Amino acid sequence: MKTLSIIIPCFNEVNTIQEIIERVRASDITLQKQIIVIDDCSTDGTSELLNKLLKHQVDIIYSQTVNRGKGSAIRKGLEFATGDVLLIQDADLEYDPGEYSKLLAPILENKADVVYGSRFLSTGPRRVIYFWHKVGNTFLTLLSNVFTNLDLTDMETCYKVFTKSVASQLTINEDRFGIEPEITARISKMNVRIYEVGISYYGRTYADGKKIGWRDGFRAIYCIVKYNLR
Repeated sequence: MKTLSIIIPCFNEVNTIQEIIERVRASDITLQKQIIVIDDCSTDGTSELLNKLLKHQVDIIYSQTVNRGKGSAIRKGLEFATGDVLLIQDADLEYDPGEYSKLLAPILENKADVVYGSRFLSTGPRRVIYFWHKVGNTFLTLLSNVFTNLDLTDMETCYKVFTKSVASQLTINEDRFGIEPEITARISKMNVRIYEVGISYYGRTYADGKKIGWRDGFRAIYCIVKYNLR
């Protein structure tokens, strides 16, 4: 049986980490799961919750000694991943593990090597929150597409799924949210089949704990230019 490695980077998600792990474990897929949680030096009790109550529900917990960012956490997660397929899952409940079957289908049917879950293709539920976030995401995706010549609708999505062969070729330098355009730039230079599938999206507000901001948008622009022209 094939194995799916699920990498969950988390930072200060004490209110959501237990539920997201439960949802990941409950996801109805045919692949055996390897659940990897990378705690990015949380300070709100996430680390204690993981290591005291949740350690038997996942395969690997790794706690970083310094807060380095999402990119750094995913880079560390890739070191532990042994699955035939790898999937990135945020810990904040914005994305639904119940949709793994949809994300995995193009790879399991041998149609794709990489799958992006698009928040803008779906007819499923999508929480209505920030207009300017959508404008920013649309602009960044368009700019990325100009450089990569891909026709993506959601470059910034968390849900990115890779075959093991593709993941083994990925080199990640970005420590924070610049990882999204960096990964996209790198896979665009590989001879791989890239698919998108529509997903539901349950976005958070800043009061709920949303962490990405306008500074990350400027960093994304820099990363789009840097990793596509290099």
